Amino acid sequence: MPTGFGRLWTAQTISSLGDGVSHAALPLLALTLTRDPLALAVVAAAGTLPWLLFGVLGGALVDRWDRRRTMWVTDAARAALLAIPVAAAVLDVLSIPLLAAVAFLLGLGGLFFDTAATAYLPDLLHRDPALLERANSRLRGAQTAMSGFAGPPAGSVLLALGRSLPLLADAVSFLVSALLVRTLPAMPTPVPEVRESLLRQARAGAAYVFRDRLLLGLALRPAVGNIAFLAVETVLALFAHERLGIDTYGFGLLLTAEAAGGLLGAAIASSLGRRLGTGTALTCTAVVEGLAILGLAAAPNPYAAALALAVCGAGMGATMVLAPSLRQAIVPAHLMGRVASTSRMLAMCAAPFGAFLGGWLATTYDIRTPLYAAAGLLLAMTAVTATMTGNRRVEAALRAAAPSDDADHPRHAAR
Repeated sequence: MPTGFGRLWTAQTISSLGDGVSHAALPLLALTLTRDPLALAVVAAAGTLPWLLFGVLGGALVDRWDRRRTMWVTDAARAALLAIPVAAAVLDVLSIPLLAAVAFLLGLGGLFFDTAATAYLPDLLHRDPALLERANSRLRGAQTAMSGFAGPPAGSVLLALGRSLPLLADAVSFLVSALLVRTLPAMPTPVPEVRESLLRQARAGAAYVFRDRLLLGLALRPAVGNIAFLAVETVLALFAHERLGIDTYGFGLLLTAEAAGGLLGAAIASSLGRRLGTGTALTCTAVVEGLAILGLAAAPNPYAAALALAVCGAGMGATMVLAPSLRQAIVPAHLMGRVASTSRMLAMCAAPFGAFLGGWLATTYDIRTPLYAAAGLLLAMTAVTATMTGNRRVEAALRAAAPSDDADHPRHAAR
């Protein structure tokens, strides 16, 4: 692996630790302000709205900008932004609207950072499929370990010590990440073949995804999954508190169980892909996730719930290694930002529907209903995965992409 990958891995690992702290603390912090499931859904959905509003345009901008600079400036801006809720918590003026606004702006920063990082990695690794899979496995493993395994218990403890501490820890993690990313090696900026308007370039990137059945399948998989997972996440803290009798510290441990499964899934993803083929492996993980959420809904105690979340995390962890690695290997460099943002936009745009669906089902029916609905969606998704991302289609796409790797390099211009 190139030397620069180690710094990128370190930066994202530190940032993921901060994300894990806030991931556990924010729903608990919102619970101190309201018990209304729909109000909690607003906070959960706010962070995903930037993808709905600016997703494709953001990808077009990333394909024009210096990707390394985009990453470190975005992280520095997010660190500064978190000073606002930290001050509000200290002054005891924190509110649901403020949390939702901060979540929205953090989501906007995430749009630019994640798209730039996704586009930067293939250039750093010379678009080698094996290296990309190995790199994504390490990045996903570290992200899961920090954001899910180490971060949530730390977030619960920090929240118990003071409402501003989890947000302050996340701000520090963004700042350290920005400093590390700034030291990464520069990469050439892809130059479009024809000078076009930003809107036209954005449309071209979206059309590239929708015309390609494999890329569309890879994009629809997380879109349907996000509807299900956000429906669960919106009510998970309330479900854990009311039905399982889990307190603040226990909730952090519950999320840690999911992260432990995700760490295992990321570690075995490459092996699953080799043994089953990427397409078959993605179908199997969809089934595993659906059955695990079904088990969570029926869990009679915290231990059964933790096991179900661990199994679900394993399926998610493997999926989040296999699918992005395949996309990075087959998409031309000059389209990578737009294709990545279009795919992520479809997934993130689905998330608010899942969040509000979870809140509405819990309010109208029962706290378990969103979980049963999510399990049904995930199991139904297997049909989409099997037909659009099968092994034959994957192998054909990799063969078609291999000869074009060298042809893409002349379209790069030195910085």
